[in-house]
Amino acid sequence: MADPKGFMTTPRQDWPRRPVEERVRDWDEVYVPGALLPIISKQADRCMDCGVPFCHHACPLGNLIPEWNDLVSREDWRAASDRLHATNNFPEFTGRLCPAPCEAGCVLAINQPAVTIKNVECAIADRAWEEGFTPPRPPDRLSGRTVAVIGSGPTGLAAAQQLTRAGHTVAVYERDDRPGGLMRYGIPAFKMEKRHLERRLEQMRAEGTKFRTSTAVGRDVRADELRTRYDAVVVATGATAWRELPVPGRELAGIHQAMEYLPPANRVGEGDLERSPVSAAGRHVVIVGGGDTGADCLGTAVREGAASVTQLDIYGLPGAARDEDTEPWPTYPKIYRLSAAHEEARDLGTAPSADADARLFAASTLRFTGDADGRVRALHLVEVDALRRPLPGTERTLPAELVLLALGFTGPDRHDGLIDQLGLAMDPRGTIARDAGFATNVPGVFAAGDAARGQSLIVWAIAEGRAVAAAVDRHLTGGTRLHAPIGPYDRPMTA
Repeated sequence: MADPKGFMTTPRQDWPRRPVEERVRDWDEVYVPGALLPIISKQADRCMDCGVPFCHHACPLGNLIPEWNDLVSREDWRAASDRLHATNNFPEFTGRLCPAPCEAGCVLAINQPAVTIKNVECAIADRAWEEGFTPPRPPDRLSGRTVAVIGSGPTGLAAAQQLTRAGHTVAVYERDDRPGGLMRYGIPAFKMEKRHLERRLEQMRAEGTKFRTSTAVGRDVRADELRTRYDAVVVATGATAWRELPVPGRELAGIHQAMEYLPPANRVGEGDLERSPVSAAGRHVVIVGGGDTGADCLGTAVREGAASVTQLDIYGLPGAARDEDTEPWPTYPKIYRLSAAHEEARDLGTAPSADADARLFAASTLRFTGDADGRVRALHLVEVDALRRPLPGTERTLPAELVLLALGFTGPDRHDGLIDQLGLAMDPRGTIARDAGFATNVPGVFAAGDAARGQSLIVWAIAEGRAVAAAVDRHLTGGTRLHAPIGPYDRPMTA
């Protein structure tokens, strides 16, 4: 603990964002380049080095947060990088994309703003790359065992890297033309530039991990064939079966799932397309769903030049502070948060009828109506109470030329045949069933990430990848030295 009084003398200071008018004209990350390092050592000083660090428990990776806070406060970046990478394969991803449940569990957050743990993590990761603290770590010797990892999202990549470093020969199968899963084509570049992903992929290739892209397991190669070719198979396909909105007018043209909208926009940034076929440019856009995916759609639509953008959230407007009765510390509270995309929409006035920024809270979609050509032109909504019951006399109509459904995901998509070809058992939630060792009902086949856990956070996905790697290593060799931060039945802290 470099400064015992740091939490009393230093106020919280977050990584500043670029001006709204500037950043909405490009797809670069929203933060001011180079503005984090000058402030981060003093911010790390705010860590109390408390006797029972609940940030450890709030983070499924078990990140050694007080340790690397102390090292950053002393500007010992190499040691901080070593401690950070001891528990997290991809801190530059989580430092940008994770909603930071660790900060909700910070002891300082009981009565003060929490330590900027997420910013410290990001600063360590970026400095580590700049200083060359993250070279490839190929194994000293090979085990002679082979593993197929299906899916290259954060779970698949973490599992593959851990197993490769343990000496196994690993091939990652990805149905898209580039690895990365939703980090590649679902997460907009203004939240995480793709160079961070490419850098890790090059590291993994140098360590020996093989990537088989444009290969949909179940269609391009049979899943049961992989089972016979490899000593173990890890299914980490994610939860890609999206939720539908069964209301009148859903069949109208111009109504799309978020994952039909975000990937083409990302492909424009990759140089694959000149213009997205589902562009929001010049259109009145309504996003149904109040989560992070909806915010990603919002920021993308603003940058594409939408005429207006409104986001509907079925939940009521949350308060500015946690409700200690229903969401006591150290649980992750549902409070009013202003993401970069919502800040942009607020400042630019994209939705004049919204309650706050671009959002309409406690709003439920009743139906869609369209024109004579069958294209959507309006969304009809009603206000609801806390139990989601419609409130009489509150119906409204919003102009809508593009509607984006961001309602979350139910589990893995079964259309490719992978689950049926392997004969995997499913649980009642529609996700892949597994035992306490991440093993499915099929010998040698393991399941991890959102495909088995259900839709979750990137930090849980990476933790799942590390844990399933330990389980596979134990299955192949009879023991393991790999870190297993969670079990398959662990869940976030709740009241």
